[in-house]
Amino acid sequence: MVNKTSIMEYIRQDSYRPLSFEDLMRVFQVEAEEQWKFARVLGNLEKQGEIVKTRKNKYGLPEKMNLTKGVINLSQRGYGFITPDQPDAPEIFVYGRNLNGAMHHDKVLVRLYQEAHGESRRPEGEVVRVIKRANKELVGTFERGRHSLQVIPDDPRQIYPITVSRSRKLKATPGDRVLVKITSWPDKRGVAEGKIVEVLGKKGQPGLDVQVIIKKHGLAAEFPDSVLEEAERVASQAISEQDISGRLDLRKLPMVTIDGEDAKDLDDAVSVVRIKGGYRLGVHIADVSHYVREDSKLDKEACRRGTSVYLIDKVLPMLPPQLSNQICSLNAGQDRLALSCIMDVNPEGQVFNYEIHKSLIKVKERMTYRDVNKILAGEAEELKERYRDLIDQFFLMQELAEIIRKERMQRGMLDFDFPESKVIVDDNGVPLEIRRREQGPGEKLIEDFMIKANETVAQHMHRLELPILYRVHENPDEEALLKLNHVLGVFGHQIKGRKISPRLFQKLLLDIKGRPEEQMIALMVLRSMKHARYLPQPLGHFGLASQYYCHFTSPIRRYPDLIVHRVLSLILEGNISERKKASLNSKMAAYGEHSTLQEIKAEEAERELVAIKKAQYMKQFVGEEFEGRISSVQSFGFFVELPNTVEGLVHISSIVDDYYEFNDRNYTLTGKHSGRKFAIGDQVKVLLAKVDVNEARIDFELI
Repeated sequence: MVNKTSIMEYIRQDSYRPLSFEDLMRVFQVEAEEQWKFARVLGNLEKQGEIVKTRKNKYGLPEKMNLTKGVINLSQRGYGFITPDQPDAPEIFVYGRNLNGAMHHDKVLVRLYQEAHGESRRPEGEVVRVIKRANKELVGTFERGRHSLQVIPDDPRQIYPITVSRSRKLKATPGDRVLVKITSWPDKRGVAEGKIVEVLGKKGQPGLDVQVIIKKHGLAAEFPDSVLEEAERVASQAISEQDISGRLDLRKLPMVTIDGEDAKDLDDAVSVVRIKGGYRLGVHIADVSHYVREDSKLDKEACRRGTSVYLIDKVLPMLPPQLSNQICSLNAGQDRLALSCIMDVNPEGQVFNYEIHKSLIKVKERMTYRDVNKILAGEAEELKERYRDLIDQFFLMQELAEIIRKERMQRGMLDFDFPESKVIVDDNGVPLEIRRREQGPGEKLIEDFMIKANETVAQHMHRLELPILYRVHENPDEEALLKLNHVLGVFGHQIKGRKISPRLFQKLLLDIKGRPEEQMIALMVLRSMKHARYLPQPLGHFGLASQYYCHFTSPIRRYPDLIVHRVLSLILEGNISERKKASLNSKMAAYGEHSTLQEIKAEEAERELVAIKKAQYMKQFVGEEFEGRISSVQSFGFFVELPNTVEGLVHISSIVDDYYEFNDRNYTLTGKHSGRKFAIGDQVKVLLAKVDVNEARIDFELI
């Protein structure tokens, strides 16, 4: 039977040479009446970038023709970087003149025209084809240009203005925020066309921010009726004897969930008991795959969303609330179906034995981080009395978590300690307070236990050679390391070693701990690294110093975890054939690419909304004075961070007592006549001069 798999197997043979359509028909003995089907399969493979048709109309593999497939990320300055699909391949730089109409996050084919060489080890290339467009709709501001009406995208990385015609139905006026559908993609000159499909409102309009973020990042707000109907039907079914059959009954284990106070989708529970030779750690995860069957409406919608998105006080869940907050949520006192990873951990933090089971569980208590942290700190006598049967359990958990974390640190785990913001809003989304989010022992122990379970499951799946998605964090490339070392040298640091390893980066992070430049350097270290992604290959996790790592612990809110559960369940049930393995294998790369892109969209949306809320909150304080710390210094000024994590710019033009010169050798601004110097870590007093909520920009002036 001629299909995509058989064609690709043939073309991937070492002996293959590019063949024409007619040649391939003869090879596969395609009958005349089947020609259209064969042409459709080849056409789809070409659209997906799996094969390429040459100018002589012959088909071959992209990699054999100096072509690379990947996702492009544009800079607002007009150039781009391509992350190749091929694991461990270096990023490819593309000048703006060579984008040929490619947009931010598009899937593209790029022709390499300069191999990595010299001091800059970065290869360069030219986009020859866009395989898949990532942005069918964009949010922007409607403007009247010199010769036409335009929508200027909100995202500066969407570098092409969209030319639009005036709509009879939608009355947009200059300055309106609008949703535009692209009808003609950018050509080589960067000309794109579209039509306005929704007028969102005026800039600065109350309540518009969340709506704009959702539209701008292409997030799904509402579930289709057919999906909600299926969710209702699935969630209404009580756990039956058939569901329980073959499961390990763990309902007597003293297990708890530990989450934030406002969390409703509780997908992980933990238990710890002391055993001979160490500890028995149980990580029990909601068996979402039991309810969300492959290729069901629920599954397809979950795949499309890829992840839950947390927009401060609003959640866009991956699964409908009937599942995410009810039947799949590990609510205390209720029987729940789970997958349990039970690990025996020695005093050195290593797993010396483990079992993975389909299980039946019952959570004893729904705990919050705040209450667990108070108990572990010896505070709040009423909590000790209320949870007296579990007090020893919490201290045992803390003991084991510290052991596990120490073992990871010895391996070389990178511990970035960036301050996180917590935004408190009222019922209308108006920010009431911005404060620093503190992480106590409760948060840390859950993180440690989840990482240990993820590593154990990943090793298990790799040993069984099962098709799953691994969570991969590749090594930094040499070009990024060269740039990082240039900056580090300014502060007397270097990352040296014949082989790049997590331990070298860990040593640097420990060396800068507590120093004024700590946050700036840590951020630069993070930016020098590649973004973690989902791949079918176990390439390891650099940041965690893990050889094998996957996401297993959050199937309610992450699609890759659901895939891992689905494959694991098939194995535990003894219900996976070679044909099924092959089918799953063929889907994993596409699942991984889509899940990675959806995760990036969610992260960007969450980060952008926090920045907008910070600006909204600070607007009321314009004209007031604050004390803060210089967090970074640039040629155009310096950024000041307040104790509540809000950051603003002191532009060099606003410092009027002298002419200031930027020193890129030590990252300082120094007065030409006075010698007054501004450096990272300096405490300064500033006046809040201006806030632009739409741009999420805060401007300070020195007192």
